[in-house]
Amino acid sequence: MNLDPVLKALAAALAGEGPAVEFGPAGGENSGRPRDLRAQAHDGAWRLWRRSESAAALPEGTAVVVRTSGSTGAPKATALTVDALAASSMATAMALKGEGQWLLALPLEYVAGVQVLVRSLFAGTRPWAMDLSGGFTPEAFADAAEQLTDPVRFTSLVPTQLRRLVDDDSPRVQIALARFMAILLGGAPIPPGLLDRARAAGVRVVTTYGSAETCGGCVYDGEPLEGVEVELVDGRVWLGGEVVAAGYVGDPERTAEHFRTDEDGQRWYVSSDVGEIAPDGRLRILGRADDVVITGGVKASAARVAAELESLPGVRESFVAGVEDPEWGQALAAAVVLTPPGAPEAGQPEATFTAVREAAVVRLGRLAPKTWLVLEALPHLPNGKPDRRAITDLLRARHAGT
Repeated sequence: MNLDPVLKALAAALAGEGPAVEFGPAGGENSGRPRDLRAQAHDGAWRLWRRSESAAALPEGTAVVVRTSGSTGAPKATALTVDALAASSMATAMALKGEGQWLLALPLEYVAGVQVLVRSLFAGTRPWAMDLSGGFTPEAFADAAEQLTDPVRFTSLVPTQLRRLVDDDSPRVQIALARFMAILLGGAPIPPGLLDRARAAGVRVVTTYGSAETCGGCVYDGEPLEGVEVELVDGRVWLGGEVVAAGYVGDPERTAEHFRTDEDGQRWYVSSDVGEIAPDGRLRILGRADDVVITGGVKASAARVAAELESLPGVRESFVAGVEDPEWGQALAAAVVLTPPGAPEAGQPEATFTAVREAAVVRLGRLAPKTWLVLEALPHLPNGKPDRRAITDLLRARHAGT
């Protein structure tokens, strides 16, 4: 992929010498809008805002607009200002103890991909884009990593990508992984054991938490970056600081719901996540505020049930949702991916599933899922997050047929 056009446009926007750059899904709901410039960028599209649009719709100082439907399908366009992006880039450099060359291995329609370019521009280094035309493969990752010329190198991945790399036993792939000073990992829940496996292999993984509304990850390994504050309000995670976005373009109601300014002028983003502060002082994300399922009068966190299932032998990945049920009001339904045949811990698929279901009853009692669906892989969005709508639709259909 030729990054030159988008880097040039992005550099002008960050310098205040050009219009804001918008990134969004190719063929998505913004694809029919007038564009001064459009190009395919890792299965996404980008364009420059016209002056008339910018003056009427964008908050002052906006340099980047990240437009995505997200994991729930609710469309949003987040306005990131020059100041917020600069603060994020500086805080990241401080956390990583330096600046270097970045490998772009994510679609540019997601903020983690955009930030690879933003950090490169602020650092004055040349990023390299991985070829994703054939999908993400360990071989293509190694090809791209070998093109980096700076000894100090970074990249951002989602858990699905890291798992494929760790699972690959090619010495070339493992050498490529080990040469990164830091691999930022975020965008989706991390499967149990993946971090331990990666770090045991010498991969320097930094877990990140954040969103487009905070210029991407702003909490690294459970600790907020320099200039970022974390508060828990009734269990809901609030993130504050200069990295907070200006709001949602053309959506004042949602902006008012999720963005606040306190009496000291501090900007806050009210996330949709529930968290807690662990005994070691680090932030731990427990799940989404909207994932609480009330089944038979009992409240259950779908995310916590999924985490319990993933801790069982034989389960590689899981997703849990509440589905409508005439008797219980809502019933817990689980989609699981079993350990693939041939893995040392894998047994026969039918025996493995039976053992998993029985273990779930012992572990969870009445919160064990009523409906099960075994899949070869969970549907995911391009940014690595589970496609919540698609999986929930599958579970509803399965539950209705039971």
